[in-house]
Amino acid sequence: MKPQNKKKLDKYYSMLNSAGAVFAKLGFHKSTISLIAAEAGVADGTIYLYFKNKEDILYQFLIYKTTSVFDKMRRAAAEPEDAEAKLRSLIRCHLKAFQDDRDMAVIFHSEVRYLRDLEPQIKNISKIYLDFLTEIIEHGQVQGTMRQDLFLGLVKRFVLGSVEGVINTWIAAEGKYDLVAMADPLVDLYMNGIRKKMR
Repeated sequence: MKPQNKKKLDKYYSMLNSAGAVFAKLGFHKSTISLIAAEAGVADGTIYLYFKNKEDILYQFLIYKTTSVFDKMRRAAAEPEDAEAKLRSLIRCHLKAFQDDRDMAVIFHSEVRYLRDLEPQIKNISKIYLDFLTEIIEHGQVQGTMRQDLFLGLVKRFVLGSVEGVINTWIAAEGKYDLVAMADPLVDLYMNGIRKKMR
């Protein structure tokens, strides 16, 4: 649970960000409370005033980051009227959030998926994102800009899987190129497919 006092709240977020840096650098299993405390500039005991254990730190880190990212995504997708523009805004926002916070990107894509205890939380995070996509695709179908015969579950997983693949490749390349620049090519691929148009 987040502390209410502003000073304590600032310390809480500082420790979460410090934990993110340690998890991203060393991996969850090699990280320790002592290393997180040292990164945050606090005593080991201070960590236990805010968190139960290392797993609780990771869980609260996920909640903290996803709440912020989903708020940004919701605002980004709400602005355009056109469904395709909504999709572009959503994907661009997704990629920018991870580009701006590489520690978060590494944790979500290299660590979290292998931790069985967090499977329910990860499924819930995925569901929220897939719900965004459902709203956009159905909006496009109503507008007449997206096909009516789409297998919605397949389309949503195609979009999510491709975005995750692009982020994984960017992480592997150590962030040496502009991740956000991949947004429009991705949406062009979604909208146009790979079949050559016949004249």
